[in-house]
Amino acid sequence: MFSTWYAAESALETGVETFVLISTDKAVNPTNVMGATKRMAEIVLQALQTQTTHTRFCMVRFGNVLGSSGSVVPLFQEQIARGGPVTVTHRDVRRYFMTIPEAAQLVLQAGSMGVGGDVFVLDMGSPVQIDELARRMIRLSGLTVRDARQPDGDIEIRYTGLRPGEKLYEELLIGSNVTGTDHPMIMRAIEPALTWAEACELLNQLVTAVNRFDCRRVLALLERGVPEYQPAALIHDLVWSQAGSPAEAAATQARGKVSVLAEHRAPRTPTPGVH
Repeated sequence: MFSTWYAAESALETGVETFVLISTDKAVNPTNVMGATKRMAEIVLQALQTQTTHTRFCMVRFGNVLGSSGSVVPLFQEQIARGGPVTVTHRDVRRYFMTIPEAAQLVLQAGSMGVGGDVFVLDMGSPVQIDELARRMIRLSGLTVRDARQPDGDIEIRYTGLRPGEKLYEELLIGSNVTGTDHPMIMRAIEPALTWAEACELLNQLVTAVNRFDCRRVLALLERGVPEYQPAALIHDLVWSQAGSPAEAAATQARGKVSVLAEHRAPRTPTPGVH
C-alpha cells in the first residue's frame, strides 16, 4: 500500500494520464494482511482521485493468472515431474483463473474505460476446484492418482491444510453494487471509499506503527481502514513472535532484514558500455 501511495503521488507530480493498479480478489473481505493491504492500496487511489482531474486512477481486480509467477499450475507441473506428491491445501478450495493474454488485454481495456477512481472487476467465469485441477493435470501427464481407491497409482495428492488467513473460496465484489461497462467481461464495482484527509491520516499512522514494528497497532489500523477485514487472533510474523515486544522486534528488524535491504540499495559501479 505504501508503494502504491508513493507511486501514485509521483504519477500526479509528473502528469501521468492513466494509472492502473493490478489488484486481486484477495482484497475482498480480506482474511489476511496481504488482502487487507491490497484493499488499502485501492482505497488510497480512490481517495487520491478526489485531489486531481489530470490523472485517472483505476483498479482492476481479478483472480489467478495461469502460468504466471506464483501460479499453482507451474508448481503442480514441477511436483508431477518429480514424481509427487502434489500438494493441495484443502479438498474443497476453489480459485478463479484466466490466461495471461486474457488478463493483459482486459487490464488494458479496463484502463482505457476508467473515468477516475474506478474499481473494475473482470469476469473470471466459474471458480475451479484445485483438487480436481491437480487430478486432471496428473491424468494429462499420462499418470494416475495414488489414493485409497488406487493404491498402486503414480502420484499422491497430499492435503497440507489451509494456511493462516487463507480462504476456501475467493470473492470479487464487496457487496453486490456493480454496473456493466462497454465490455461484456468487465464490470464496474461501486464501493465505499475514504476521503483523502481520512486516508492520509490513516497512512501516516500506519507509517509510524510499521517503523515501530508494532504489529498489533498495524492490524488495528488496517481493520479501521478496511472494516470488512477481520484479523486473526494470533500474529504469524516471525520477527514479532521471536522478539516478544515491538521495541525488541524493531531492533531485530533493524539489525537484520533492513541492513540487508540497505546493502542491495547501495550504489553499484556501472557496467562499461551500458548506459
